[in-house]
Amino acid sequence: MVKILSFVFITITLIIGRESWAFESCLQEQMRLRAQVRQLQTRVKQQQITITQLLQEKEIQFLDKGQESNAIDLGGKRQYADCSEIFNDGFKHSGFYEIKPLQSTSEFSVYCDMSDGGGWTVIQRRSDGSENFSRGWNDYEKGFGNFVQNNGEYWLGNKNLHLLTVQGDYTLKIDLTDFEKNSCFAQYKSFKVGDEKSFYELTIGEYSGTAGDSLSGTFHPEVQWWASHQRMKFSTWDRDNDNYKGNCAEEEQSGWWFNRCHSANLNGVYYGGPYRADTDNGVVWYTWHGWWYSLKSVVMKIRPNEFIPNII
Repeated sequence: MVKILSFVFITITLIIGRESWAFESCLQEQMRLRAQVRQLQTRVKQQQITITQLLQEKEIQFLDKGQESNAIDLGGKRQYADCSEIFNDGFKHSGFYEIKPLQSTSEFSVYCDMSDGGGWTVIQRRSDGSENFSRGWNDYEKGFGNFVQNNGEYWLGNKNLHLLTVQGDYTLKIDLTDFEKNSCFAQYKSFKVGDEKSFYELTIGEYSGTAGDSLSGTFHPEVQWWASHQRMKFSTWDRDNDNYKGNCAEEEQSGWWFNRCHSANLNGVYYGGPYRADTDNGVVWYTWHGWWYSLKSVVMKIRPNEFIPNII
């Protein structure tokens, strides 16, 4: 009897021991599998981040540089110095075209506005806040933005502005729209941007329009000495060329022809109309909506002063 009981006890002990060992082995296997799953999840997340970054870089390159096929085909007829020549050669549809100013070494893409009399070369556009305009000197010099979509935001580039306006006398027209669906414009004869040695100095002539003369600051003689942008050098956060003791471009978060600091800042931060900030850094045209209203859309475009449309 004792032997039988001992056998039963030993048998039960062995069974319990095996079950305990099996349970411990199962737990260890679960822990090992969970660790592998975590490693795989980490790798997947890293790959997803890498893929997202690559897609973003490709998208930025796509938007900044545009596509060769995006420009309207001119049939290789000739090289055009600006959009007015394209218009007068029979191309009446607005869109992106390739132009080559007289002193330029290569062609570049630009949006041609063939409405409003036709022949306008668009040098800047703000439409929805999708593009970052708080950029450094190099970006503003070479140009940046969305050269793919017809309403995309971009800055054509100070070097290109000089190459365009050194060809002759150009008129600058600025079309402005607010968030209440109102619109107006400001127009300046003899718009010119200097070369790199002059820090792309701005020159403007006679004003006309409905928006008020914010660029030359003639709206009030007591503020013109600090509000006028006439003969101002271009400034960015990393190249301070203004007349202010601080850095206007850094405070206003844009590149522009600042004085002390501005009565117009069309490259400012994109807000939704009235705004509050430490400085008046919105998309501002003072003589229309003051310093504390940021405009909805802006188009800056140029055309030769003596442009005569070919309507044949």
